[in-house]
Amino acid sequence: MNDLLTLHNISKSFESLLAVNEVSLTVPPGQIVGLIGPNGSGKSTLLNLISGVLPLDSGRITFDGHDITQRSAAEIFQLGLVRSFQDPSLFFRLTVLDNMLLPAKHQRGESPARAPIHRAWTGQENELAATAGQTLGPLQLRKHYSAPASDLSGGQMKLLELGRSLMGQPKLLLLDEPTAGVAPKLAYTIFEEIERLRQTLGLTFVIIEHRLEILFDFVDIVYVMHLGRLLAHGTPAEISANAAVREIYFGD
Repeated sequence: MNDLLTLHNISKSFESLLAVNEVSLTVPPGQIVGLIGPNGSGKSTLLNLISGVLPLDSGRITFDGHDITQRSAAEIFQLGLVRSFQDPSLFFRLTVLDNMLLPAKHQRGESPARAPIHRAWTGQENELAATAGQTLGPLQLRKHYSAPASDLSGGQMKLLELGRSLMGQPKLLLLDEPTAGVAPKLAYTIFEEIERLRQTLGLTFVIIEHRLEILFDFVDIVYVMHLGRLLAHGTPAEISANAAVREIYFGD
């Protein structure tokens, strides 16, 4: 089975700071992959490079058989690689439903020629709204569909960010601290939903997370970054027993 995502020695500098230093890794389809490391180790920068938010200085990235090294974030999104952000990037004055509809691809109503002709796009709009409602149900957000996104709690915003990502029909989801600032019970619920999506939709995930006690219950493999480099990778049990990882996290 071919890997869904492959990084070949990718690097990124910001003036004198080498944020990502010759990182190589693979992500097989259908897996949940954890990306951990101390603050400032380069994790979020790595996701920005994969998703096209930032350009590489060197190296190569392939996704689903496509070389995406020089592609824009919009082109990468169209291929099915979708990312979320640590701080939910929602449109807070729009309703929950409107936020869900924004990422849907190939919307006929976005065409200037078709927009004035309601019958050309209302059917598709209704179908997308129904899909959004079905997606919001398991996330416990369906009853909030008409509320402004600003009315949601921090945990609910995280769930909306996940739901909105799903509307982009992803093959691979990059999640940056999906439980940051969320109560422990809801944090575990978010990961249970991630596992459900993997099982039911066959989705693949790369997840940055600092709550290792939750992350390690769900991931197949863990990559550890430190000072811009990959320090280690392995199963949760192997990473927990790794002396170098314990040193940077706990000073053992």
